[in-house]
Amino acid sequence: MTEKIVNDSYLTGGAYDFDRASTSLTQKLLSSPKKVTIVRHGLSSWNKESRVQGSSNLSVLTETGVRQAERCRKALGNMYFDRCFSSPISRAKSTAEVIWQGREEPLVFLDSLKEAHLFYLEGMKNVDAREKYPKEYTTWREDPANFTVNGIYPVRKLWGTAREAWKEILFSSGENFLVITHKSILRALICTALGLSPERFRSIDVNNGGISVFTFNKKGEAMLQSLNMTAHMYSDHTYLY
Repeated sequence: MTEKIVNDSYLTGGAYDFDRASTSLTQKLLSSPKKVTIVRHGLSSWNKESRVQGSSNLSVLTETGVRQAERCRKALGNMYFDRCFSSPISRAKSTAEVIWQGREEPLVFLDSLKEAHLFYLEGMKNVDAREKYPKEYTTWREDPANFTVNGIYPVRKLWGTAREAWKEILFSSGENFLVITHKSILRALICTALGLSPERFRSIDVNNGGISVFTFNKKGEAMLQSLNMTAHMYSDHTYLY
């Protein structure tokens, strides 16, 4: 019989205090402590049109999205990063190219940073998806962990993808990394680092161009330093951490 978790504070403790950490993302020692800065891509065409995006490559960075990426580049301009990892999907790739402009190391594109595949909902305006697929759309919005298509659970699958991405990033040479990706996989990255289940998917939110920061000890245990920083979107704020 599986015991129901009523209070998951013992799981999230690892996010704030290494001495109490209980979740290792790597299960193996890292070569050194790591720092990972994660940025959500700038405003895309389908964000603007209120469409379901998913893994489609048809949603592209808007002029506003480019300006948001430029603000991110300026905000992180004083930071050194060994590498930048990005989703290869166009809206994230374009954001990464703007932010990484002027840096020497080439961008590294990881399929494990792609957005969740949402099948027939992708490209539909939210109002149309709600009308055409009321049951499925409601599940996606209100109970995403149990949203299923032909036996596939996109959000639950995303948890495995996020763990794969973390390993690819954390086992890379270097100590300070930049990651550019999408909202759903970003939620999964954050939740897996904190030891949270897919049922907590919508407990985390991130804005276009929002910046979140994790540090990891050599055991692969995470500490959340900052979540969804957006001061740089409204001022000439720069970060140094």
